[in-house]
Order: sequence, then structure tokens, then C-alpha cells
Amino acid sequence: MGILISKETKVIVQGITGREGSVRTKYMKEYGTKVIGGTSPGKKGQEVHGVPVYNTVKEIVRDQGEIDFSVIFVPGSVLKTAVFEAADAGVKNIIPCVEGTPIHDIMEMVAYCKLRGTRLIGPGSIGIITPGEAVVGWLGGNVEWANKFFKRGSIGVFSRSGGQSGTIPWVLREGGFGVSTVIHTGTEPILGTSMADLLPLFEEDPETKGVAVYAEIGGSQEEECAEVIAAGKFTKPFVIYVAGAWAPEGQRFSHASNIVERGRGSAKSKMEAITKAGGYVAETPTDIPLILKEKIKD
Repeated sequence: MGILISKETKVIVQGITGREGSVRTKYMKEYGTKVIGGTSPGKKGQEVHGVPVYNTVKEIVRDQGEIDFSVIFVPGSVLKTAVFEAADAGVKNIIPCVEGTPIHDIMEMVAYCKLRGTRLIGPGSIGIITPGEAVVGWLGGNVEWANKFFKRGSIGVFSRSGGQSGTIPWVLREGGFGVSTVIHTGTEPILGTSMADLLPLFEEDPETKGVAVYAEIGGSQEEECAEVIAAGKFTKPFVIYVAGAWAPEGQRFSHASNIVERGRGSAKSKMEAITKAGGYVAETPTDIPLILKEKIKD
């Protein structure tokens, strides 16, 4: 079952006629995602890999009804306009696969989507995949690699890193597990949706028996997950591997958002919070399936 996406999820692509939009649309369609339309102002009537192009998101809604997800491939300088357009059209979820957006624009996007009741995942997310069902974004890259890395199974996965989004699914596969849904939360300093926001969805999903996380120093997402676990809102086994444990305070690691200050966001802070809440810490990624085998009760 997984969370957020399935074969029936209706997806659109904003910026569909650009190089990135076109390539990622092809991948999503080949994987089986229900891509119903895309936007590119002034190019209405064209098709991209069999997907109809519209001028605006509202035109797609009028023609094809409610939209579950919009994936956005536009320059960071105009991302805010695209996000506002999707939210105004009533799109339920938005994934901007865009980095380098001005921080003030991100703050406005996050606030606007909350006001409109739209879930914003990212910015800077490469997407979500529920194996055998759908991919939204470009997580996996192509069908061959997606099938190789993402085996259907019972472990939900979060990744703070786009480039490492396949690491946990791969070690899980090698360790005898598969994944229910994999989510890259994004790379920007401010995000519309955190791991803690989505953790209760994995709790509700009957297919998911546990959650594994590729964590990184900086920010407070992992500490927030610990709060969710401590509050009893997530009761399944929760295992994290924290990359960057060697970094001193003030050191940037991997992404602009990952900076450690005054102990907050450090590897030590994250690991202590998760352990105290009842979760588990893996010293290496390959320890994750070993811990899950021990902790999951069939």
C-alpha cells in the first residue's frame, strides 16, 4: 500500500516542455505513474511523451478534475509563481524538484501552501516512490535503476540526501527487506514538510512494519521525529543512520541546510534524542536491516 502515492494518483508536471520536465515525465510514465497533463504557458495543444500540455494548472483541473500531485521543473527564480499557481488551483501535494531558490521565496511558499491546505514537499526534493505503484519526481532516475534499487516491501524510508536516497533501500534489499514508500524530504534550509509531519502516515499504513532513515547532521528533523515517537504517535521500529558524525559545530555538510550550531542538529543530539524516545541508531547503513530483523514482530 505505502503512503502518499499509488497507481491511481493523478500527477501533473509544471514546466513539462523543458529538458528536465520532458525527461522526468518520460520516466514517470514508463514506471506507471498516472501523468494526466503538464503546463507550459503558450504551448497549449502540444504533447510531451503523450501527455497533453496546457497553459495553466487551472485549465487541467477544468478538463481533468482534481489533481493529487504537481511536480515542478522550472528555474528557482520563478518557482514561487509556479507553486502559488498550483496551490490556487487546489492541487493537494506539490513537489518542487528545484534547488537554489531564494530563501525568502521559500518562506512565502511554505506559508502560502499552509494557508491553502496544500502539502509542499521540498523544495529541493527529488521525489517519492512506492515500488510497483508510482514515482513522483525523479527518484530512481530510470526504470531499470528504480527496479534494481527499490524492491516492494514493508519498510518506509526517509532520506535527507537526494544522492543517497537509494542507499537505505539497497541495504534493505540486500538484508532481506523491501520498501513500502521512499521519500526524499528536500535539501533547502526551510522545508514545507518534515519527516515528523509524515511519520504518522507510516504509522497508519498497514503495509509498513518499520521506518529507516538516512539522516544527516544539521537541522532538527530527526529530533522532531523523536518527539513524535515519544508522544506515542509512531509505535513501529524506527532506525536512523546519521551521516556526518565527524563534523564539528558550525561545519556545513552536504547541503546548505545542514549546519550544526550550539549542539542542536549534531549527530550526538540526533542519536541521543532518537534513543531516548525508543528508536534505534545504526552505526553503519548495513546495520539497519540487522536491527529491523531483531525488532520487527511478525
